[in-house]
Amino acid sequence: MSAACQSRESECGCGSAEESDWAEKTLTARLAVGLAAIALGAVLQYGTTADQLLYGLVFATSTVAAGGDVFWGAAQRLLRRQAPDEKLLMSIAVIGAFAIGQELEAAAVMIFYQFGELLEDRAVNRTRRSIRALTDIRARTATVLRDGQEITVDPARVHVGERIVVRPGERIPLDGEVVAGDSYADTSALTGESVPRHLHPGSAALSGCINTAAALTIRVTKPYADSTVARILALVEDSADRKSTSEQFVTRFARYYTPAVVIGAVLLALVPALLWPARWETYLYYGLVFLVCSCPCALVVSVPLGYFCGIGCASRQGILIKGSNYLEALARADTVVFDKTGTLTTGEFSVQHVHPHGIDENTFIDLAAEAEYRSDHPIAASIQNYAACPPDPSRLGAVQNVAGKGVMAVVDGHRVHVGSAGLMREAGIARTFDCGPVGTNVHVSVDGTYAGHLVIADALKRDARTAVEGLHRAGVRRVWMLTGDGPAVAAAVAGKLGLDGYDAGLLPDEKTARLAALIRAEPPGRKTVYVGDGINDAPSLALADIGVAMGALGSDAAVETADVVIMDDSPAKIVDGLKIARRTQRIVGQNIVFALAVKFVVLALIPFGFVDMWLAIFADVGVLLIAVLNAARAFLVPGKDRKESAPAPAGI
Repeated sequence: MSAACQSRESECGCGSAEESDWAEKTLTARLAVGLAAIALGAVLQYGTTADQLLYGLVFATSTVAAGGDVFWGAAQRLLRRQAPDEKLLMSIAVIGAFAIGQELEAAAVMIFYQFGELLEDRAVNRTRRSIRALTDIRARTATVLRDGQEITVDPARVHVGERIVVRPGERIPLDGEVVAGDSYADTSALTGESVPRHLHPGSAALSGCINTAAALTIRVTKPYADSTVARILALVEDSADRKSTSEQFVTRFARYYTPAVVIGAVLLALVPALLWPARWETYLYYGLVFLVCSCPCALVVSVPLGYFCGIGCASRQGILIKGSNYLEALARADTVVFDKTGTLTTGEFSVQHVHPHGIDENTFIDLAAEAEYRSDHPIAASIQNYAACPPDPSRLGAVQNVAGKGVMAVVDGHRVHVGSAGLMREAGIARTFDCGPVGTNVHVSVDGTYAGHLVIADALKRDARTAVEGLHRAGVRRVWMLTGDGPAVAAAVAGKLGLDGYDAGLLPDEKTARLAALIRAEPPGRKTVYVGDGINDAPSLALADIGVAMGALGSDAAVETADVVIMDDSPAKIVDGLKIARRTQRIVGQNIVFALAVKFVVLALIPFGFVDMWLAIFADVGVLLIAVLNAARAFLVPGKDRKESAPAPAGI
């Protein structure tokens, strides 16, 4: 394999754009000289005897101009006693063709080989630049406030605690906390979603987002090296280091394949020549054709490029995959296990149902919210958030908290109780009414009269059911849920989402043990995916074949622990990631089968005289280009072919 192949095998994204452009321009110039010389040689070939030597020199000039670096690379490997590679194969074939008087074909082999290298480089570099353009979400400068002045510096030179100014249209350079200004941030570069995030004093501002509306002053909370954008870029760049099984196969294959074909070519040239000496030149030609045809670069380049493009495609959707080995494993997902709180649900309590009794609904909510004004309990906060108007402290009189039961308060002179059925009994209410839906029932009485109740529950995410349906359509055998909540809540969630099963009431160690049992039950070769919020699910994320951290934007724990990171809070991204992984795996498989099939068929026909040097060139360069272009398809976003189901009901 060529040096270019080797470098791309280890890292598809290596090398600066300037170096790549210079290499392309240099190779283009040398090819132009080589093509001009070969055209002149073709004209001179039909001249006088004196011209025969001249056109031979012209063809040699053409070959050296186009492929001087190939000869030099081959010589270096021989001097260093390294294993033969593609450059050595081409050098032997070209020199041999000259030796038997096939000057035109010798020059053509080198010209087309280098032309293939040029097109290959352009295809690879274009894909690499596209990925870099999409993942290069760094701000080049930061405007920092120092001594009352705004100074433009490199983000890496800004210290924690300093304040930076980000104007509309600028990318936020560092993670921090908004201290002044009210604006919206475009997070699409991080999450793949277009919904802007509201930024106001006290809210977190993440690097890589674009400020869209008004100027912001942000206090830096992390150095650049630990910022969200730096971690994301490092994750994408490092993903090339974790090789899939297919890449490992290609690496081992190329290591043994290249020396084997050199031996095969020698045997093909020498053994028949010894048996039929009169045709030694023909069999030498067959050996040279064998060398040209056998180059393995199509495999060595296209397989890692396919995975790199798949990872780049996923990153465009806000799905960060830490390596091609995880992409390959995700394609074989058979069971997907979800945590509940924060993964399938929002993790925030909210009012799901309101049932007033003998009182206007607005008045009912207003009195309950006022009574809960001084409580910091999550249930109290959900009632206050549900109210049409914020509570007015001036309306509130005496307040008494009843531990574990609720609150008693005087609102506009009325005695209001808000809490459990036990609190209602203490208030003299003989009968209360419970709602059918699973959740926390909060009862309200006014001046000793029952006024109704509310149902408070953790809301399901809007696309949770869409995600479960999409996984089933994708062929996932089991979609399971593990939760510490009680059986009634778990059963309600499983029923609304169409889960295949669940385990409820689990302590953290019990959840891990249950996940281990699900993994053991998998058929050979199939994988189990665990999806959690990335903060309190670290043991399960580490145990599963593929750990997926959900809603991990800005979460250090998620990025460190999980194999796949979903940057926004959407369960449906699991389906998108699965589609990308499976399509990438199909493309890689197509390239492996196509490259090997064409190579072996053409190689098998060479000893019978059915293949000349021109067909060998196609079997090498043509297959390489087709495989590279096919691999580049993995960078395209798959079509949104999942059916849009109605959003899951908000409440549990």
